[in-house]
Amino acid sequence: MGELLHRIKIFLFRRDGAQPQYLQLKAKQGMESLWGPLQSELGFGEKLEGAIRYHVRADLGIMVPGQVLDLKIPSHLNFGDEDVVEWSYGYQCVGRLDQELLARHWSEFRWESFPTAYATMGLEFDRQAILRLHSDLLAA
Repeated sequence: MGELLHRIKIFLFRRDGAQPQYLQLKAKQGMESLWGPLQSELGFGEKLEGAIRYHVRADLGIMVPGQVLDLKIPSHLNFGDEDVVEWSYGYQCVGRLDQELLARHWSEFRWESFPTAYATMGLEFDRQAILRLHSDLLAA
């Protein structure tokens, strides 16, 4: 029997004028690193919204709680005997990012407009999720 892992992907956005901007992160993994959202594994018994708020606070230093949006597009990946379910959420950034903390965790980070964020996301599932988030934000 294989292992089932749950992962959360958190697409941070902020409203700066008429169009939202999206935070893109690049992990410290050398040349193989891709632009993407904040992500983490979901621990056994951990609640999704609590985990999202924890990682936004612990990994980015954002202390002011923001709005959490369920993007309602989980993805399922199979790697032989390992199954991974990814849960995608949007998170409205209303506080300041901790620049020192960001620099410790990621090789690069930036706020981008939707066209740039969409085009530079490293994985197709991430592009689908940010497209859903952007559509939801414009419809609201």
